[in-house]
Amino acid sequence: MDEQEHGPLAGFTIGVTAARRADELIALLRRRGAAVVHGPALRIVPLADDTELLASTKDLIAHAPDVVVATTAIGFRGWVEAADGWGYGEELLAVLRDVELLARGPKVKGAVRAAGLTESWSPSSESMAEVLDRLLDEGVAGRRIALQLHGEPLPGFVEALREGGAEVVGVPVYRWLQPEDTGPLDRLLDAVLARAVDAVTFTSAPAAVSLLSRAAEKGVRADLVAALRHDVLAVCVGPVTALRLQAEGIDTHQPERFRLGPLVQVLCTELPARARVLPVAGHRVEVRGHAVLVDGALRPVPPAGMALLALLVRRPGWVVSRADLLRALPGAGRDEHAVETAMARLRTALGTPKLIQTVVKRGYRLALDPSADDKYGG
Repeated sequence: MDEQEHGPLAGFTIGVTAARRADELIALLRRRGAAVVHGPALRIVPLADDTELLASTKDLIAHAPDVVVATTAIGFRGWVEAADGWGYGEELLAVLRDVELLARGPKVKGAVRAAGLTESWSPSSESMAEVLDRLLDEGVAGRRIALQLHGEPLPGFVEALREGGAEVVGVPVYRWLQPEDTGPLDRLLDAVLARAVDAVTFTSAPAAVSLLSRAAEKGVRADLVAALRHDVLAVCVGPVTALRLQAEGIDTHQPERFRLGPLVQVLCTELPARARVLPVAGHRVEVRGHAVLVDGALRPVPPAGMALLALLVRRPGWVVSRADLLRALPGAGRDEHAVETAMARLRTALGTPKLIQTVVKRGYRLALDPSADDKYGG
């Protein structure tokens, strides 16, 4: 395959559940050749006018904590901006200058420094588990710890601090809610159930929870879990995001660095590795989600044709009956003529009609070339 021409994700369709930074992720995927189905699973609701955030801010100004943990750049910026809007900005910054300020990762560190502050420490792993280990190693008994919440579950984090004797104060800067318009999310869900996407990306734990919840509302939760367990790759930005899916028995993939670029690289590695490569009639045929590479040339294939090809690929070299092919066609009914029509379009799409042979009165077969197995790794 000529990856420079087509991109490593050419022929694959990827679902995106992100709301925040979705445009950036989609651009990265399309730049590498992927088709994208975007179904935002969340919307972010800032709490700049929220009485709970205001009360937390005033409480921390009046009773300064010993430690402040900043968990997200957008959340930390939103907190400082909200305090400034209420007229408490300088007082909050004065408090933050005098405490042990922990920043989870480089982006949070950047937001801290943009506010004119300096972090006391930041973990190299960007992991809240490492933050927790540091705090517990220091000893938290009798200490007041403010935790800037970011809408995602932190399993055991607050509990461990409280068990260690700390007073934990939550700072709720924004909340995640289901999208007001669930249409795009429903379309993504339908695409996953139909196996019309090859992978789904999750950039926050609430997005995974939201997709599962929406599937439950529509009565297809078990079907969604089955699709993600067996057919559709679930790729998460990090281990916290993956936890909810793993609890459903879904295998997840995530990069070592919790960033969008490395997440896309995981897809660039995993999806091509899953593609079926076969030597057929003297050609190298690589079958992907919605396209086929024939000797490196990208050939988009319509859904009906891909359904037929998928069945032929599962039985390479063997004759597949028209009746079996008809059952594989979505919504074809009982008319075997639909198989002939879809097969003609498939051959046209592939650009090399001899790849698929007609076996008179029996069906169709891929013209497999077994002698080329070693050459193509088939």
